[in-house]
Amino acid sequence: MKASIHPQFYTTASVTCACGNAFTTGSTFEKLHTEICSNCHPFYTGKQKLLDAAGNVDKFKKRTITATQIKATAKPKKERKARVKK
Repeated sequence: MKASIHPQFYTTASVTCACGNAFTTGSTFEKLHTEICSNCHPFYTGKQKLLDAAGNVDKFKKRTITATQIKATAKPKKERKARVKK
């Protein structure tokens, strides 16, 4: 590696979250401040709420139900005749 072109690497960089959680990691910055971490993120804490504001899930379920009903009442297709090569 060339000297004087790489930033200084801190092996004990301190990371502080907005929730108050603090831990150390390696970084090119000596101190880092984050808004969210694995200690307070809803995905990692198990408090994740899935919102369906537009009703897309309900629309999809309705479409699948109607599609299965239409398929059940539709006439079966006629079988095609096999072509015979001459």
